[in-house]
Amino acid sequence: MRRNGFREIRMCTKSMEFSNFEVKQQVKSKSKLLISKMLKGTDAIHIATVLEDCVDQLSVLGRIMPAAFDTRLEAVEMVNTELNQLVSGQRELELRYQTILAKKMDLAHNTRNIERLTEVEKEVIEAGADLKNSTHVFGRSLRQNPLTGDNMSKIQEDRMFVESVMADTLSELIQNCTFASLSEAVRKEKDRKARLQETISKEEDGRKRVKMLQKKLIDIQKEKEVELQQRNNMIAHFKDQLQEMTAKTKMEGKYLKKSAEVAVAQTQKKCQISEKAMQDEIEDLKHKIDEETRCNQEIESYLRTHQEELEKKVDIWMEKYEKDVEAKQHELDVLKASKAKDLDRLQELTKLYKEYEQVVVEDRIEKEKARRKADQEAIELKNAIRLQSWWRGVMVRKGFGPYSKKKKGKKGKKGKKGGKKKK
Repeated sequence: MRRNGFREIRMCTKSMEFSNFEVKQQVKSKSKLLISKMLKGTDAIHIATVLEDCVDQLSVLGRIMPAAFDTRLEAVEMVNTELNQLVSGQRELELRYQTILAKKMDLAHNTRNIERLTEVEKEVIEAGADLKNSTHVFGRSLRQNPLTGDNMSKIQEDRMFVESVMADTLSELIQNCTFASLSEAVRKEKDRKARLQETISKEEDGRKRVKMLQKKLIDIQKEKEVELQQRNNMIAHFKDQLQEMTAKTKMEGKYLKKSAEVAVAQTQKKCQISEKAMQDEIEDLKHKIDEETRCNQEIESYLRTHQEELEKKVDIWMEKYEKDVEAKQHELDVLKASKAKDLDRLQELTKLYKEYEQVVVEDRIEKEKARRKADQEAIELKNAIRLQSWWRGVMVRKGFGPYSKKKKGKKGKKGKKGGKKKK
């Protein structure tokens, strides 16, 4: 009985997935034909029928699903089967990757065909990506138990959410022939998943940062312990040096006292000798001052005579400077006049260039508008042809219009019934 119940649950789950897939496919196919969010009457009826079927299946599935599979006898067998499938798939991917890699090594040593090597390289990259994704799924499957009550409650919540969204969409389709509630639910679910993913990434970053800071804290603690030990050793060493320096300082004090007394006596003797030498030097300096005074007077008279000569030369150079300034000013005026003429000519040419450029731009804009108009007309014609072809196909399949099947008359049926009664 338990196995039969489990099989029924699996069949209901598959039917729910299949119905959801059918709903998605039909919604996609119908949405391509809609010009706005308002659906046609027949389309709304078709989609509402599928949605009603899905809501009923989800409601039945919610009532027959158990709270958890942990206490069931076939739970271990289910987990073992899933794990065996995952392990076999992982082994197949690993074998495929090793085979392609060995093939690449053989081609690299035996051939020089670059195209073949490129193809094998692409196969290696694809096989590696498949193996990486399979390894991620396999690891996640090993970390989680699919039969716990948490997973079943999550499945129930997802089922209830899908059921409520489909019920709201069904009621909206029946009343207004629109599906705005479905779009809004999908948008809200995407926003919720984006926020959840952002929160998860922030939590992972925080955990990594905490681990890194803990590691840094341990390293700093070790460094501080080593540094403390070194400082204790240094303190002991400095104490020994302090005792040695104290004894050495006493001996040096006695020596310095005696040496200072001897130095004072030597300094007094040196001062007497230097005083005598200074007096002799003073007399020599007085004699030199007299000689320098006489030389200064002679130099002063010479400089006055030289200054008068320089003043005359300055006057001559000033006259020459004024003449040169007048000549250069005339040349500057001539250059300014020529510059003004050239500037006027440049402005005229610039204005003419702008006019030509405006004409060219306008011509390009007109050509681009004509090209876009032609492309738009071709696209509209192609879409109209497709729409007409589709509508003819729908009329043939559904039997609308001239393609409808002829009905049999009711007179024949009445005649047959009357014949039976006579017998």
